[in-house]
Amino acid sequence: MPRLPSDPASAFAELGSIKLSEVDLDEVLQRVAELAKRVLPVPVEVSVTLVRGGVGHTAAFTDEVAREMDERQYAEGRGPCLEAAASGDVLSVPDLATDGRWPEWADRGRKQGLGSSVSIGLPIQDAVVGALNVYAQTPEAFDEETVAVLETFAAYAAVALSNAQLYDSTANLARQMREAMANRAVIEQAKGIVMAERRCGPAEAFAILSKVSQDSNRKVRDVAQALVDRAAGTSGA
Repeated sequence: MPRLPSDPASAFAELGSIKLSEVDLDEVLQRVAELAKRVLPVPVEVSVTLVRGGVGHTAAFTDEVAREMDERQYAEGRGPCLEAAASGDVLSVPDLATDGRWPEWADRGRKQGLGSSVSIGLPIQDAVVGALNVYAQTPEAFDEETVAVLETFAAYAAVALSNAQLYDSTANLARQMREAMANRAVIEQAKGIVMAERRCGPAEAFAILSKVSQDSNRKVRDVAQALVDRAAGTSGA
């Protein structure tokens, strides 16, 4: 088995220089795939599988053959990258010619000139799981040292994935808070209009809005917005 080159250290330094706040997740994963391909001592192609809601897709790849091998698994609903993604483990296929776990997928790989593969699961997230997949032309291409290097790349991809998930969750929460504040402002305006027209208190004004909402099968916010718009139109006439 060829020895690993000294390049992994510089590749890891490049990974560390990526500012996750300035690039999107797909860009980070593409860079991970490209650097993983660069450091290995044998010809390989690399892809990153993400699975959301039970549906897999290839978020990054260095060559069409890697994407095609991934998509074959998605179509069949089984394969090493999907199993690695689900378990978070390392799943090795030392020789596609003799491995009988996924015969159709392996046969496709042999026709593509592939001899072995390894998939490394990304740590489980709340909504997304994934795997770093590496396909080699020769059988028995991945020894323990090679896998250890790839696990470092997978760990970095997992950090990027986790940060992206956190950003999305935070952005969604901020959006929901803005919507809630906007809704409350409109409802308070509508209550003020009802209070002025009906000469009633805040509780009674809200009860009136709620009854209109129920009778018209519309949200209170929509009823309130219509009332505010009507008042604005009247005042501007």
